[in-house]
Amino acid sequence: MTVLRARYGKIDGLTAELLQKYRVRGPAVPVEDIAHGEGASIVVRQFNNEISGLLLRQNGVSIIAVEKKQPPTRRRFTIAHELGHMMLHEGKEVRVDTAFRVNLRSPESSTAEDVEEIESNAFAASLLMPESFLRNDLSGFVFDIDDEAHIQSLAKRFQVSTQAMTLRLVNLLSRGRL
Repeated sequence: MTVLRARYGKIDGLTAELLQKYRVRGPAVPVEDIAHGEGASIVVRQFNNEISGLLLRQNGVSIIAVEKKQPPTRRRFTIAHELGHMMLHEGKEVRVDTAFRVNLRSPESSTAEDVEEIESNAFAASLLMPESFLRNDLSGFVFDIDDEAHIQSLAKRFQVSTQAMTLRLVNLLSRGRL
């Protein structure tokens, strides 16, 4: 199936189901536990400067591999991103000695050109920084997107990068969700 535009409603519903299934009530979301629970093995390996992570699938087995040199916050996002591919996308078949399917998280993953990458990034953001958790943490505050200290505090609490938190907040604010 070729996706023509991002399916944000499906992504929000799927991440909400996962949070409920794994009884996640607040940050930080245990993304590795969720990935394991959904059938993925996680390996941390040193690749090169071009690959942040990848998802390998063969014969019902899924392996999420992440770059060892990434900071922990980036590794968490990469795991969530690859889990998004696992749950949302078929993958591309690659033939070496045998057929298997692969999804890569490369530097191009953050560009807004590939719908599957957009969806996997949205999935990762929704899973790691759930809207309801953010709304709860921001209640009683007059939130200022330029308040770097507050954004850093939220990023630390959710165990994500400041950049990921900023993008998530801007996205939710622009959609009138916060």
